Amino acid sequence: MARLRSSRITLLLCAAGALLLVGAIFAVPLSGQEPSPTTPAVQAITPAEQVLPPPIPDGSASAEQLEVQGDELRAQKRYLDSIDYYNAALVKKPTSLLWNKKGMSYLFIQRRDQAAKCFDKAIKLDKQAPEGYNNRGYVEQMKKNYDKAIKYYGKAIKLRPTDAVFYFNTGSSYFGKHEYPEAANFYRQAFAIDPEIFNRASRTGVMAQSTSPADRAVFSFMVAKMYAQAGDVDHCLEYLRKAMEDGYKDINKVYTDREFATLRTDKRFEELMAQRPQAIP
Repeated sequence: MARLRSSRITLLLCAAGALLLVGAIFAVPLSGQEPSPTTPAVQAITPAEQVLPPPIPDGSASAEQLEVQGDELRAQKRYLDSIDYYNAALVKKPTSLLWNKKGMSYLFIQRRDQAAKCFDKAIKLDKQAPEGYNNRGYVEQMKKNYDKAIKYYGKAIKLRPTDAVFYFNTGSSYFGKHEYPEAANFYRQAFAIDPEIFNRASRTGVMAQSTSPADRAVFSFMVAKMYAQAGDVDHCLEYLRKAMEDGYKDINKVYTDREFATLRTDKRFEELMAQRPQAIP
């Protein structure tokens, strides 16, 4: 099988020198059936890895074996190599899941158009699988085509209304449009299904992809309000601090918004507001 040699080393060298940020504001892609655990920075790649990708086995390898190897290479951030293996697996057994995985590899090297084609094929093979619609919406969100993204996310929600990621991504597209009430509505639905979704996004660095500190500040205050309403003081204070560090201008709403009523009696809240963390440039 052809090895996708052209431009491989150039792409890897470029990726090794900078962060590869995948996604627009706060979106969480899916790969197959599960949320992507990270939006990684591409690590330095050794010359041996650049020049000597693992050879694809002979024709005796099953589609499942090829897929597993592709998954391992993708976990190692060797996205072009993983695509080779997914291509080999697709020849033997074209499935919606494999097209989704191949599309994810393209996303991580910012080949959005090729990723979109993969997700389109995933949808064509299985119109009842919501992952393809979510991932396709994710590509549009990366391009800041928020209305298109929202339509794709809506189809994913219709097929699986219990998945927090779909609501989270829809909220993120509305956030990208600066339509904050709509964004908050979908974020609340995501939070109701999975109260950890904001923490998971924070741990993987997804929140750092906002277009500006002002956007991050609004987002952090929005999340703080959700945690306050849920009675999670620790996380509420964490996000209030983030909002102030990003220069949230309406921080005094904590004294008037009803969601913070209980929080206002907490000594830790008093201490945080007395400190008033300064905005970080």
